[in-house]
Amino acid sequence: MIRHIVMWNLRGDTAQEKAAGIEQLKGSFNSLRGKIPGLLTLEIGVDSSRVDYACDVVLYSEFESQSALDAYASHPEHLRVKRELGELRIARHQVDYRV
Repeated sequence: MIRHIVMWNLRGDTAQEKAAGIEQLKGSFNSLRGKIPGLLTLEIGVDSSRVDYACDVVLYSEFESQSALDAYASHPEHLRVKRELGELRIARHQVDYRV
C-alpha cells in the first residue's frame, strides 16, 4: 500500500476567502470517491492549530499499489480536480511512502 499525503496553503486575504477555498477544495476531492481505481482511503483535514508554519489543508490518501497511485496522477477525474483548484493554492507539499 502507498500513502499519498499532500498539504497546501491557499489564497485568501480574509478568513472568509480562505474558508471558501477550503470548501471548494474539499468538495472537489470528495467528488473523487468511487471514481479512482485503487484509491482505498481519501480524507481531507483542515488545520486547527493556526501556527504560522502550518499548512491550511491536508489530503491523506491510501492507494493499493504504486501503479494505482501512478494511474491516479493522470486519471481524467484527478486532472479535473487539479484544474478546478489550480488558482487556489499558493504552496504545495507532498510525501508518498510505502506501508
